[in-house]
Amino acid sequence: MKRLAFAALVVCTAAAPAAAQDATAIVGRAARVYRSMGALQADFAQTITDPMLGPEESRGTLVQSGQNRLAMRFADPAGDAIVVDGKQVWVYTPSSTPNQVIRLPVPSGPVYGFNLLGWLLDRPAERYRVRFLRTEAVSGRQTDVVELLPKSDDIPFSKAILWLDQEDALPRKLEVRERGGMTRMLLLSNLRPNAPTTEKTFVFTVPRGTRIVDQ
Repeated sequence: MKRLAFAALVVCTAAAPAAAQDATAIVGRAARVYRSMGALQADFAQTITDPMLGPEESRGTLVQSGQNRLAMRFADPAGDAIVVDGKQVWVYTPSSTPNQVIRLPVPSGPVYGFNLLGWLLDRPAERYRVRFLRTEAVSGRQTDVVELLPKSDDIPFSKAILWLDQEDALPRKLEVRERGGMTRMLLLSNLRPNAPTTEKTFVFTVPRGTRIVDQ
């Protein structure tokens, strides 16, 4: 269940205004690309680090369509899944809690609870103070690395770092530090913007013998 829970740089004073402007433009471009996509598919490798328990790694595929449809299906741990079908959220983790699936209602507004890209790229200028950190290669792609600091305590993490592709502005990597101290790192690969999806993509079929727990 941990996987669901969802370095300082010294910048010289003279360069700070330009860096801030660059960061705003970089994140703004990524937000426009994000809003323009009908869907996004990608492979992911996720590492969640708990200060008390250490790191937990997982991988799988992610499909997102709009703000209220999301499917994360895990290859490792095999069979785990998080599916948001537009009306309900299904959390199925047989690797840790077998024979049980949690069902939650979809809240009004974007389903940010499980949609990290929505948290970070929906109206970022309103939600965050942004800062350019550096450029860095991720899986052979050159990226701009920017830091996002929430302006409000309503956002459930204290800091986020995004690695945004210099060519297509898509996120290649992201890291969020949750307010409870946990850190989530998500590496995205084989990104397929606007790849076709079907209704079946966002359907969760409850396995036979599995108990539904409503929350």
